[in-house]
Parts: sequence; C-alpha cells; structure tokens
Amino acid sequence: MAAAGPQDLSALAAGARPVSGKSPSAGPKFSKAGAVWRVITPQVVLRNTVTDADGGTANLTFQVYTTNADGTPKAQVDLDGAGQHGVLVSPFVASGSTAKVTVPYGKLKPGVLYTFRTSAYDGSLYETNWSPWADFRIEPYVKYPAAQTTPPIDSNVQEIRTFNRTDPGPALPVFAENGTVKRRATQGRTCGQPDDQGRVLCFELSPPTEESKARAEQRAEARRKAAGSSASTAVAPPVELVDWCYDKPAGKDYMTRGEACLKNIGSGTLVFIDPEGVQLGFGVFDFEQRIKAYPNKGSSGSDFAEFDQQIVIQPVSIDAALQGVTMKWNVGSNCKACVTSTTRWSDGQNNDVGPVAHWTVDPTRPYSSRWGKTQTTWNGTGKETIDLGWSVTATVDASNSAVAYANFGSTGVEGVRELAPRCDDIVKGSAPGCVLSYFKTNWTVDSNRFPAASAYYWYMQQVMSDHPGSKRWDALMHYLGPDTPVKNSAGSTWTSSNSRNVICGPSSAWSLHPADASVGSVDCDEFALASTHESGGYPKSYNLVTSGTKCAQLYTDKMGDGSANFGLLADTRTATNGPSGTERCGRAAISSEQNQKAFSGFPVPSWRMLDGDGFFVTLPGFEHCANTTTTCTWKKVS
Repeated sequence: MAAAGPQDLSALAAGARPVSGKSPSAGPKFSKAGAVWRVITPQVVLRNTVTDADGGTANLTFQVYTTNADGTPKAQVDLDGAGQHGVLVSPFVASGSTAKVTVPYGKLKPGVLYTFRTSAYDGSLYETNWSPWADFRIEPYVKYPAAQTTPPIDSNVQEIRTFNRTDPGPALPVFAENGTVKRRATQGRTCGQPDDQGRVLCFELSPPTEESKARAEQRAEARRKAAGSSASTAVAPPVELVDWCYDKPAGKDYMTRGEACLKNIGSGTLVFIDPEGVQLGFGVFDFEQRIKAYPNKGSSGSDFAEFDQQIVIQPVSIDAALQGVTMKWNVGSNCKACVTSTTRWSDGQNNDVGPVAHWTVDPTRPYSSRWGKTQTTWNGTGKETIDLGWSVTATVDASNSAVAYANFGSTGVEGVRELAPRCDDIVKGSAPGCVLSYFKTNWTVDSNRFPAASAYYWYMQQVMSDHPGSKRWDALMHYLGPDTPVKNSAGSTWTSSNSRNVICGPSSAWSLHPADASVGSVDCDEFALASTHESGGYPKSYNLVTSGTKCAQLYTDKMGDGSANFGLLADTRTATNGPSGTERCGRAAISSEQNQKAFSGFPVPSWRMLDGDGFFVTLPGFEHCANTTTTCTWKKVS
C-alpha cells in the first residue's frame, strides 16, 4: 500500500479511522533536553503509538522537516530518496502498539534541529489529522574541530606534587592524605650513654612549627634578594641537588618521578644535661632532605644507574656550653647491587668542608648550613626497589664521649615505599637507570592536535565504571610493561598487540561506519589503551571481555550545523540503543593519524615505565565538561 501524502488526507473514506499517538518520540536514547529529543546517532529512530478504532493493525507515516529560527517547520526532508512523498512508513503493528522507522544514514545531519509528525493508516482508512509535531536534534557526546596545529601542548610536563610520608621516624607524626594526624609520634627525646662525667646528650625532633617555617622563608627571601629585586623565586644555591626544592615552603614534602624534596622533617634540639638533670646547653637545627634518581646511566655523570641523596642541616642557635657540634648522616640501604659513597659535606656554595658537619660556637655571626651528599650506583640486572633509612649522630666539643642519635625514618612502609628508588635494566630503548616509581606520572594528550582522540578518551573515562586514567576519580591506568608475567597462547610475553587484537583485530567483528568524507581515513581505536592493564583485551584486566563487540561502539562524523566541527556519535548498527554505560571498553572509528599519534610520544624510557606502573591521562580541551548528559564541547588550550 502506498504511503499517504498530504494530498491524500482530504480524500479519506468514511468509517472508524486509526489515530496517531499524541507524543511522538525520537531516539535513541529517547531522552529529552527540555522540549527537544536528544538523539545520539544520524540513524534516527522515530516512533509513535498508533490506535486502530476497529482493534486491527495499523502503520504510521513519518514526515520530517527542518526548522526555521523560531522552531516552526521549514522544509521537508526527503527520507526515502526515490519515493513519491519523501516519507518513511512503518510496518503494521497491533492497535495500541508503537510503530517506528529508522532513518537511513546520510538523510539527517548532526547538530540540526528537526521536527516530525505522523499519520496513521489501517489498510483502508487514513487518519484525518497529523499527530503533534515533535522536535529532535542529533547531538554528539562530544563536539570538536579539525586538528589544530598551534599552540602545541607539552604532553610530558609534570607537576610537582605533595605527599605524606608513611614512615618519618618515631619522633614525628604520620599524617593522612587529608592532613589529619594518622599516627602520633611514638618517641620524644632520645639520649645516649653518660660520658665519663655523667653527662648525657639527647636529641628531640619536632615537626615544622610556624617559627621554623618562617626561618625557611627568610632564607629563601635572602636568595631572592641576592638574585635581584625582579626575581619571583629564589635561585637555588650551587650545592642544591634538587634545584626546584630550595624555594618550596617548609612544612610539606614534594616529589616528581625523579626527585624528592623533604621539607617536613622539622627541627632538632640537641640537649646537653649534667648528672643532676640540669640542662647545660641547647643547640637547635633545621633539617631537610633530598633524593634525586637519574633515569639512565650517564645522566648523572657516572657509567651506572644512579641515585643521590642529600641532607641539609641549618643551625639556628648553639649555646656556648656545647663549645661546638658535630653531626654525621647515616644512610642505610638493603640494596643487593649498590655501591654507596661516603658522605661529602659542603657549604651552601658547594665548597668542601671536610668529612663531617661541624660548627664551632661563635655568637658573633650566623651559622652557615651544611649539605651532606651521598651517591649510590646500581649495577644489578632485572629490577630492584631499594629501601633506605636515615639517622643523624651528634656529638659536642664539650664532651669526649657523649653521643645523641635521631631516627629520620625510612623510604616508607611495606606496600607503599614512596621514597624507595627503583633501578632496572629492563626498559627498552634506555640504558639502566633509576626512578621514584611511587610517583604517578601524567600524560597530557595534546587535545589541540588530537581533538578526536581526546574527545573519545574523555567520553570513555566518564562512562567506564573504573574511569581509567581519570584524575577526577583518582583512577590510574597501569602500564603493560615488558616485564609482565602474563603470556600469550604461544608462550611469549603478552604485548599490547595481543590486547588490541581482542578489541580491534581481524576476528573482532569491527567494520567501518559510514561517515562524511571530511573525516578522512579512520582506524579502530580501543579504550582503555591496549598498552595498559585496563584494556578489555588484557587477560588480567578488570575490564576483560571476550570480544570487541562487547565494547561501547562509537564513530566520528562531520556536524551538519554549518560549523567546521565534528562529533563523537553512537554506532547503533549492532547496539541499537547505543552505549548503555555499562560497557567495560570502547572502540571507535577515529582519525588514523590521531589514533596513531595521540600516544606516540609516551616517554616510556625517560619515565622508566615497567609493568603495573600507574599513570593518569588528562585531556585539557575537555576537562571542563562535567558529564555526558549534554554535549561536551572542546575548548582550545592556549
């Protein structure tokens, strides 16, 4: 039976006529944004209920128009191509049921506001009126422009982060991430054995106070003045091992993947006591520490993998009764393949001051700082995470045998080990080297150059239950390294190619979705990344699937709203309602160049990424978007 056109409606036969429903809808997912149905694919499904007065079957004719600026119908869209009336007609359905049609790809454009209506037919009688109009728009999950050549975004740049030590020693408290005290200090003053006159030397460590923080700021301010009035930050002294550390505020600890700056050790008070318990004199000192790991041999100047350590001791006051103070820095290590040098002591200008840190009492001038440095070279094989421990031994010139000892803690408790260097000779494309593997790196995708890939990654981070790589949810992705114990069916080490084949390989049933020619050549791009433990193809993955058909199916296409933008849309050829939001992976037709280059510079050698190392993926052109309920629109990063 031919479809009913507008001219047919005036010549309807008499009788009980079928009727369209009053609430036409468009989808998928058949959800509204205000009065407009939000559709996630150009293969729009139009539907409405239909009732036949005689209780028989009926169908619906669907008619779509573009709209004027005020939302009124403008021009009819030709939906059937060679058909007479430019409409689509549904199959017959039972009275009271929903009739629907799917608009072929290419008839409707993303970003355009359309309106449609329906007319019923029961095989002999036509409805005398059209249904009410219903507005819809094909809205992508994410909207973005063509690739931008400038400005480039530095994908490698890392922020210096604060962290809390899990083992700062018994004399200092342990803090939780929110700044509250997780464990109070378990030890106050520690005293050595009496000397031959019955006098004892004791050490008391205390966390940074407002006074000690102010002293640190005064020292930094002095450096700024020395550098000139225009300097915004202090210039690190020549002896500084970690050049950005000197100007950081005291009271917190900081780190990157290669460097640690410990400025939350606080102060130590050296107390000299006579046999009657009378305090003879005090010495007050501020302490800091540094660690620097070199990512490959040669970068440190040695021919081995290496990490260096440094302690900074700044006297605040020394009573005359002590006559002088000597301090030694004790560095412990469980390394099996390391050689650690003796401590070299320098002043703030990196001049050698001898084998120990020593100050003679001199009330006429301020005391200068002492910087102790050790170098540790690693010549092992495989990988080794090295636990370290630190303490300070102090003596005074007023006694020939009184000794005090202060425990400065370790690299961290088992399971955290936040300050433990890890050295290896496994990383491909790199000589042996060391890093602080506790630090979680951040890969910033250049969303100016790769907006399509970035848009897709952003969407998947939002909808996957584990949000892989998202800093918003503090959800790491974990690198699939060459040292993974997982094997493939051939008994070889599991690689990213093995994971990718599950999601996008020849047997994964992926096929190219039609798209505008301006999209260009596309690839199947999987998320989470095939080079991570979060990949749906990785055998140990939380997101493991048997096939890429289980993933969210997406593709990219040109917007039809007159702009030069593109959008990320649902591929509904197999998943008729689009992604459900419960999928554990995604695959999308993404620009081949963007798919292949968005992560091409991932710095595995310089970050020394091994199996299971966590990292974040940030997408600066899209991080401003709150959720996926509305279209996320790219913003250029300048």
